[in-house]
Amino acid sequence: MSVFAIADLHLPGGDKKPMDIFGAHWENHFERICQDWYAKVRDEDIVLIPGDISWAMQLEAALEDLRAIAKLPGRILILRGNHDYWWSSLTQLRSALPENMHAVQNDAFDGGNCVFCGTRGWVIPIGPNAAPQDEKLYRREVLRLEMSLKDAQRIADGRPIFAMMHYPPLLPETIRQGTEFTRLMTEYGVQRCVYGHLHGPSVQRGFCGVYNGVRYDLVSCDALDFKLKDVSLDP
Repeated sequence: MSVFAIADLHLPGGDKKPMDIFGAHWENHFERICQDWYAKVRDEDIVLIPGDISWAMQLEAALEDLRAIAKLPGRILILRGNHDYWWSSLTQLRSALPENMHAVQNDAFDGGNCVFCGTRGWVIPIGPNAAPQDEKLYRREVLRLEMSLKDAQRIADGRPIFAMMHYPPLLPETIRQGTEFTRLMTEYGVQRCVYGHLHGPSVQRGFCGVYNGVRYDLVSCDALDFKLKDVSLDP
């Protein structure tokens, strides 16, 4: 079993929402992702999509996009991003998802060889000018990450743990002291964390590498040239 990741698909949600307004490199981006996906992924593999899946505002409109993704091979784990407004009731969402797709929220998923968990995350409040609302939401997401990690640790029984986040858990200005997200991932023995959210010039701010024992990878689709990243653990 291999594990792949790609975030920020930004599918149209039933409306005409061309992504090439953000640059010519976004033209036909989902078709290019699908072509690469078919070339790499087998039915027994797992594909992680950490957020910003569809521009839809309601679940009914997002289902067209979710079903299009689910036609692709592999078991697909999705996480909520900041633009996934259609993601509200988890019970309703899970009951509507295609059979090979699972939503991760405040819990963990047993993938057989590995266990997967995660949370959306939030802007990391830095310095005295950090907005109080960002601090509040950041603390809430820290609690949600720990809830998910506890569930992962409970069922892992020594197997590797993968974490997904949408927002970056680490930025250049936080590398020296770390964040509550990175502290928890080290504490709970996460082997690998994937995240998205960063686009365009902001991609340069994404940390890819090992930090306090955890491997971090930015997997927003434009950062990957619209190709899935193999994030399988080394044997």
